[in-house]
Amino acid sequence: MLNTGSRRSWTAGGVALLLAVMFLQLFLSVRQESISWDEGDHIFAGYMSWKTGDFGLNPEHPPLVKLVAALPLLPLRLQVPQLQNRSFKVEANLDGKDFAAANIDRGILTRSRLAASVFSLGLALLVFLAAREMFGTLAGFIALTLLAFDPNILANGALVTTDVGISCCMFASIYAFYRYAKIPSVRRLLVVGLATGFALAAKHTGVLLFPMLLFLAVIELARQSLGPGSADTIWQKQTLRWVGMLAGTTLIAVTILWGCYGFRYAARPPGRALNPAMSEYLRQVPQPRAAQLLGLMTQWRLLPESYLYGLADLSLVNDAYDSYLFGKVYPHGVWFYFPGVILIKSTLPFLVLLGLAGLAVTTGRFTKWREILFLALPALFYLAVSMSSHINIGVRHILPMYVFLYVLIAGAAATLIAINHRWAYLVLPLVLWQAVDAVRTFPDYIPFANEVWGGPANSHKYLSDANADWGQQLIATRKYLDDHRIKDCWFVYFAAGVVDMASYGIHCKQLPTVETLWWLDQPSHVPVAIDGPVLISAGDLSGMEFGPAPLNPYEQFKNLRPATVIQYGIFVYEGHFQVSLASALSHAQIAQDLLLAGKVQDALPEAEQALKLAPDAAAPNSEMGDVLTALHREPEARAYYEKALTICRTVQPEFQKASVPDLERKLASE
Repeated sequence: MLNTGSRRSWTAGGVALLLAVMFLQLFLSVRQESISWDEGDHIFAGYMSWKTGDFGLNPEHPPLVKLVAALPLLPLRLQVPQLQNRSFKVEANLDGKDFAAANIDRGILTRSRLAASVFSLGLALLVFLAAREMFGTLAGFIALTLLAFDPNILANGALVTTDVGISCCMFASIYAFYRYAKIPSVRRLLVVGLATGFALAAKHTGVLLFPMLLFLAVIELARQSLGPGSADTIWQKQTLRWVGMLAGTTLIAVTILWGCYGFRYAARPPGRALNPAMSEYLRQVPQPRAAQLLGLMTQWRLLPESYLYGLADLSLVNDAYDSYLFGKVYPHGVWFYFPGVILIKSTLPFLVLLGLAGLAVTTGRFTKWREILFLALPALFYLAVSMSSHINIGVRHILPMYVFLYVLIAGAAATLIAINHRWAYLVLPLVLWQAVDAVRTFPDYIPFANEVWGGPANSHKYLSDANADWGQQLIATRKYLDDHRIKDCWFVYFAAGVVDMASYGIHCKQLPTVETLWWLDQPSHVPVAIDGPVLISAGDLSGMEFGPAPLNPYEQFKNLRPATVIQYGIFVYEGHFQVSLASALSHAQIAQDLLLAGKVQDALPEAEQALKLAPDAAAPNSEMGDVLTALHREPEARAYYEKALTICRTVQPEFQKASVPDLERKLASE
């Protein structure tokens, strides 16, 4: 038998090997992926926070991950776009796009991603340590192996986004709290506070730690009150101790949060202000109580301005997204979205082992109740809150849940093996299966779906956005175009508004998306008919953004067989195609831009062309009304506004309801 020193050496070596394998998967996979949707503005915002103390460029996300990711960029001499005082989301996304494009050859993406991967490796190490402390070394290795080969963790683990960062910090907080509950000490309290503070600074969902910690503290207090010697005076002392512990955690955490913002209230440096201003933004928050609370916190400056602004933004965007699940587009979030995502995106070994853990608990074989509660309650609470949210755009939003459950199922598996070694014949093949899933999926982890749903090649049929297509395929797309000597092409690119395709050597003509039309205002001239190759991102093909037929200008391509599919997310079509609606929308957008520039006479033919191409679409009718109003032809304009309003109320009305108030206002002013 090995002595204690040898066992420790073998254990350390095994952990180091698994961490190295995980890092290699992360590094080698992201080297084959172009910048994804959110990364440009995250990297730019982090860089500007370091260089200028500006925390107002990306306030919808706290700064921790952005600061860590941008740290390796500080020694470089980089080209920085000039700020133009646009609305904060437009400013951050367009400047992030220009920043990434101008400096892509200097390796900023690789540097930032390597820095961001620190959270993944730290998370993996914490998972091993927690599982080993709770259930033994075997459980530690089972949990670490499952996590290191989880395609969803690997998909997000080296991206400059907040999801793995919050997973790491949230798990660290609960694990530290577990250790404090076992052996209370000032040092362990400080660790809980530090981890909680970093969670707050990683993502706004870090605030969910406070109810989690409260629930767990109440459970610990109840457990102690039922133990021997639980007199009233002792119970009161225990209550005061837990109240003091939670208060101390909150104080430390808030201090850490302030520190991440440089202990400064103002979101932006002198001479710059948030756009729109905080007071104006709070007036847009749909929940009156939330707006009032944020207003009071702003008035008293209880938290940094940027952080409070992000909370307000979170309240606003909660109803701003469509959902796409099992091939159907919904005009809002649906409660069953994340359960569906779990069934599709989870590996089959995870689902089987989770069922096995449930069986072990219900049959009384797995009875370490303190550990079970510390792992199950945060996971279930996080899932419940996510299900109540209307932001249904990716499994990445429930990654923290997976972390807790991996430790739980590892504990159950190790316990069953300890009871009867025959369980190893089931558990170990499942762990190996998980590793095979990761190897087989490499390097295309983002579109992963398990075997029941047909694997990553079919994920776009059931899910969209960051579940299948986050705009990460430009490197492979460039190779395809070069290999086939394609110079003339059209591209409906999911991340077109925030990623510069030309910086990757792709010069296809751009077809409009929702973002380029109505958010970032990047007009394109689209003819009525086009010749292939036509490249369409899975996210746009699904209709998630425009809505279902007849709103989606690319609906016809759903029924066509693509010539090829690039990295499971870019569909290539050959042939001659009528794209009347896309052309109409582009003409309507050009008319709008000309109208805003005061060129009313030039706007008229563009609006007429848009209406000719799509007479039964709301946008061309509304735009014609705007042009005629500017020409003081109000009676004619009214007819077009009325038609647009009728279309919005009768053609897929749930997807066009956002346009109704504006049209009603225009009619009232006629």
